[in-house]
Amino acid sequence: MKNIIIGAVVTLALVFIFRSCSDSSKEKSILKENSMLIQESIKNVSKLVVTEGHFAEVYNYKDSQQLFGPLITAEKKALVVVNADVTVAYDLSKIEFEINEETKTLLIKSIPEPEIKLNPDFEYYDVTADYLNQFNANDYNKIKKNVRASLMKKVENSSLKTNAQNRLLSELSNFYILTNSLGWTLEYKGETVHGNLPDLIKG
Repeated sequence: MKNIIIGAVVTLALVFIFRSCSDSSKEKSILKENSMLIQESIKNVSKLVVTEGHFAEVYNYKDSQQLFGPLITAEKKALVVVNADVTVAYDLSKIEFEINEETKTLLIKSIPEPEIKLNPDFEYYDVTADYLNQFNANDYNKIKKNVRASLMKKVENSSLKTNAQNRLLSELSNFYILTNSLGWTLEYKGETVHGNLPDLIKG
C-alpha cells in the first residue's frame, strides 16, 4: 500500500513538472511570436509618411556692374516664374527601436527628422543683358539658390510640416494598438504611452 501511495505521488509530481515545463515552453513560444510580429509590423509600416504641396513664385533678378567707375553701368535682369512641388516625408524605416521580451516592452528610441524635398520648375521671361554684363552659369545658380531659400521659408510657414506630423502620429498610434492588444507596453522618451500619444516630434 505504501509503495502504491509513493508511486501515485511520484506520478503526480512528474505530471505537474511536465505541465509546468509545457506551459512555460508554450508561454515562451507565444512571447517569441509576439516579438516577431511586432518587429515585422514595424518593418512593414509605410516607409514614407508624405504630405505634398504646390508653391508658385515670381522672382525678379537684377544685377548691375559699374565699368570704368560710375561712368558706365552694365545691367542684366530676368523675370523668373517658379512652380514647385514640395513633399514633406518621414522615412519610418529609420526608426530606432528596441524590444524587451522580459518586460514585454517596445521602446521607440528615436524617430527620423522630416525630409523636405523641393522640385522647382523654372521659366525665364524678359531676360535682358548688356553686352558687357552677360548672363552666365553663376547667375542661374544664384537665382536657383535664392528661389530655393525663399520656397523653404514658405514651407516652414505653411501647414505642410504640421500635416506630415499628424500623419506620422497616425502611423505611430498603430504601434500602440498592436502592443496593447498583445499585452505589451509602448515607451518613448522614457514615458509609457497610454492611449493618446505624446507630441513625439516636438517632444
